[in-house]
Amino acid sequence: MTPAADLDLSVLPPEYRAAFEALQAQAARVAELEEITRRQEHLIAELNQALYGKKSEKLSEDERQLASEELETAVAELEAQKVAQADDSAGRRRKSSSAKRNRGNLPADLPRIEETIEPASLDCPCGCGRMHKIGEDRTERLDIVPAQFRVIVTIRPKYACRICTDGVTQAPAPAHLIEGGLPTEALIAHVAVCKYADHSPLYRQSRIFARWGLSIDRSTLAGWVGTAAFHLGPIVDRLAEHLRTSTKLFMDETTAPVLDPGRGKTKTGYLWALARDDRSWGGDDPPGVVYFYAPGRGGEHAETFLAGFDGILQLDGYPGYNRLTRPSRKGGAPVTVAHCWAHARRKLKEVTLPPDPGLGRYSLCG
Repeated sequence: MTPAADLDLSVLPPEYRAAFEALQAQAARVAELEEITRRQEHLIAELNQALYGKKSEKLSEDERQLASEELETAVAELEAQKVAQADDSAGRRRKSSSAKRNRGNLPADLPRIEETIEPASLDCPCGCGRMHKIGEDRTERLDIVPAQFRVIVTIRPKYACRICTDGVTQAPAPAHLIEGGLPTEALIAHVAVCKYADHSPLYRQSRIFARWGLSIDRSTLAGWVGTAAFHLGPIVDRLAEHLRTSTKLFMDETTAPVLDPGRGKTKTGYLWALARDDRSWGGDDPPGVVYFYAPGRGGEHAETFLAGFDGILQLDGYPGYNRLTRPSRKGGAPVTVAHCWAHARRKLKEVTLPPDPGLGRYSLCG
């Protein structure tokens, strides 16, 4: 069969040639849609495997989030293609349906850059003079100015008298977090926030700097973060001291891999979180959280971190906290424990709900 691309359409009558070209365009669009459908089916299959497959094959929370993002991106791509094809078929740009965005959620304190678009001419078409403004339409879109590096040049002029020889006058150099170092305090804060809040390791940040032509080694960034950690230590201690004056606190611990020098492996450490958030019941105290590190999960660590706290402590059923309720507790009076209802509900479901053969466990998740 002769390929469609090799056919001489000029021999066909105009109406047949137009119909054939329309069929070709439709076939191309169908092929594109089939490819997108195959991608979506593949992503859905991966997501089902992550949710319902064997335990060893299930994805972590971050991996599930990534799979969901890919699925939502594919759906958005398909919707955008449909809109573009509809616009092409209509021969003009049609008014799109309401956009899916967080209406009304743009913070009021964000700076607003107003751009006024005036008509090409304000002269009335009938020739009776200039038109008057009777109203306006305002739309808001979220914009960003990408982060950029810059160099702060500090200039300290030197002054001397032309007559006497009493010396040179010059303003003292401002204090720096790293004396004689390259970074400003803002850059050190940026590196620390990216590492701990945005989960961007220092080696990745080093590569980002390299794209800007900045050769800053990972070890150098680690030195900056270590210096910042030292100077922030008193603030963390003061925050912990302030939280321990609260009447209600929440505490929990989780594992954290820690480098074990000399073995070439990692060992298990624990991060302990001490938090306060009274906003849900109209409390006056601002929310806050401070993290502690300990090499183990023993209750003696909780006893140390809570020294000076005598209020109500919300926690799970881990028995290591039991020592906090005893009269022999070190660092304060016995605390009042408020156990988590969510953890208790899970155990109640395990003993009251019959197993579901189809799921292999229980029909409701705790």
